[in-house]
Amino acid sequence: MNPQPAKGRAGVLVLGIETSCDETAAAVVLREGPGQGRLLSNVVRSQWEQHRQFEGVVPEIAARAHVECLDDIVGEALAQAAADLPDLDGIAVTAGPGLIGGLMVGLTTAKALALACEKPLIAVNHLEAHALTVGLTEGLTPPYLLLLVSGGHTQLLLVHDVGRYTRLGTTIDDALGEAFDKTAKLLGLGFPGGPAVERMARGGNPQRFAFPRPMVDRDEPHFSFAGLKTAVRRQALQLVPLHEADIRDLCASFEAAVTDVVVDRCARAMQLAGAELGDAKHLVIAGGVAANQRLREALANLAEGRGFALHAPPIALCGDNAAMVAWAGAEHLVRGRTDSLDVPARARWPLDQSAEPILGAGRLGAKA
Repeated sequence: MNPQPAKGRAGVLVLGIETSCDETAAAVVLREGPGQGRLLSNVVRSQWEQHRQFEGVVPEIAARAHVECLDDIVGEALAQAAADLPDLDGIAVTAGPGLIGGLMVGLTTAKALALACEKPLIAVNHLEAHALTVGLTEGLTPPYLLLLVSGGHTQLLLVHDVGRYTRLGTTIDDALGEAFDKTAKLLGLGFPGGPAVERMARGGNPQRFAFPRPMVDRDEPHFSFAGLKTAVRRQALQLVPLHEADIRDLCASFEAAVTDVVVDRCARAMQLAGAELGDAKHLVIAGGVAANQRLREALANLAEGRGFALHAPPIALCGDNAAMVAWAGAEHLVRGRTDSLDVPARARWPLDQSAEPILGAGRLGAKA
């Protein structure tokens, strides 16, 4: 979406701030009505180079990097939107879930701006921001079925309305993005792992290795990727020393297994969600892993075969960004939902707070 000037606007103008992991981001969104939004600016500064040598995100480095550049990022976002702080109707910020140090940097900055400018503060759930992005990009409003796949989360949810969600399935161990990252690390592909595995998979044979498809055909649409990740490791150790063709085939076979699992789990969720959705048969895929082209194509085929429409944000808005935060903030603001200046950062913050933890769940668990 191309940024457009904010002058002469009519609607709700919101600044969004995102610092939950290793992207420092700010954006300005204009909400003109239900499912009617304009992205006026979207500035994202990645920290990949700071973390690359560690082959993963180091929380202390991430928080420090946010501190060093967030003010400039906010200033750039406002400038691109041709807006000043007094023009804003609200300030939205990711308050969780995520790395607590980074969350505190963004939340403290947002609170200071809200206090100084006497603007409402909206503390946004990062997962909800992903869930609602298609409202900004496509004008899609709930209800719909959501597949949320990122570095820290893998969930299937019913999106009933803004602020109202039912979890249908979750991972009982690793998130899908984490499985991609760890597979990339195992094969020496560097960080971030998801795009690296996808690139190598394009030239590989997806049928060379018969990796397991965990949880396929289970009644509850949960996920598990720890066993698949272990299978890749065992196969790689048998092939040492690895040649490029081996790495490509390992990546392609891993990606094929992942795709089969996700398609099967989404198919089950479609069955469970059918009555709730009625004629509004929409499947939304969001989160960083939603950028994977093989996964998108497979889910498009599934959706078409089941009478669903598939929706996914543009690639630039699949990963962490502040545009989604600003849009989610605007959706809450027009409903009269704002937060006090003592709202805390939350390392864990489930969308469906009534969902029970799943036995055997990993570090993020079923309620993350």
